[in-house]
Amino acid sequence: MHDVAAAAGVSQATVSLVLNSASGSRFSEDTRKRVRDAVDRLGYRTNAHAKVLREGVAGMIGFIGDSVATSPFAGAIIEGAQQRAWEDGLLLLTVNTGGDEELETASLDTMLSYKVAGVVYAAMYHRRLEVPEVLAGVPSVVLNSQDRAGRIPSVAPDEVRGGYVATRRLLEAGHSRVGLINIETLESGLPAAVGRYEGYTRALEEAGLVLDPVVIRFGAGNEEDGYRYAMELMTAAKPPTAIFCANDRTAWGAYQAVSELRLSIPGDVSIVGFDNQSTLAPHLRPGLTTLELPFVAMGRRAVDLILQGAEPDGRVELMECPLIERNSVTHPKEMP
Repeated sequence: MHDVAAAAGVSQATVSLVLNSASGSRFSEDTRKRVRDAVDRLGYRTNAHAKVLREGVAGMIGFIGDSVATSPFAGAIIEGAQQRAWEDGLLLLTVNTGGDEELETASLDTMLSYKVAGVVYAAMYHRRLEVPEVLAGVPSVVLNSQDRAGRIPSVAPDEVRGGYVATRRLLEAGHSRVGLINIETLESGLPAAVGRYEGYTRALEEAGLVLDPVVIRFGAGNEEDGYRYAMELMTAAKPPTAIFCANDRTAWGAYQAVSELRLSIPGDVSIVGFDNQSTLAPHLRPGLTTLELPFVAMGRRAVDLILQGAEPDGRVELMECPLIERNSVTHPKEMP
């Protein structure tokens, strides 16, 4: 740093303040440029170990997840978290455990030994988790799930609102007989399944429609159940004119059933999905209208909370799932 100061013609304190973007420090753009040019010319790097010893915390945020990093579906969570951390000059130290509890324990121990500024504890899908006790000692946020014990703050998608918006989109297109193929039974307690179902029923009630169990199915959120239950619904005596599939994989199966029955989407049945899987929803024919899980925004918000201290108050912040319009919804056919 002494060499950088000499090359830039400023004091060592000025170099420190410029490189650390210290709040309250005012330097001309010319001064900042001279410091940055000297840093580049001399190949100067901050001594991270010295900084940890001085400040008691590393310039890193830990990010640990089950299979988030290896999933193209949920990987955008890391993108959002990484972007937000970098804006404050921090790195994201990411570990993908694959659900291995021993690896998770060892990874958390390592992160804490590095004196990370906080830990994002993420999951690939929305559920209630047993959060490791060691996270109580560092600013932590549960991401895309919730702390079962209600201690650590969480950031998760607003499933109820998403289910409501999806169903409302079909109702506003003129459909009054809207089926549902959910991703789990309500008894499972899975927040995504329970919330999306609640949103569906709320939209129907608001429209003055009676909930009809005949057009509701509970599957496992996969292509096979989407196909099977869409086939059942569309061959019934009184089929629905629209189906809300509570995830995109279920919608993919429903597309196959409709095609096999020689019906058309959206001509014979409109379909709305949930998730906006980038490897699936835009590539169906027609493109699938669906709700997007706000992974990037959730990742950013989790890091925001850590930078604010992430008080262990058990708060749950629910983030809106935007509707992504494509071509799978239209008004219902005139029935004879």
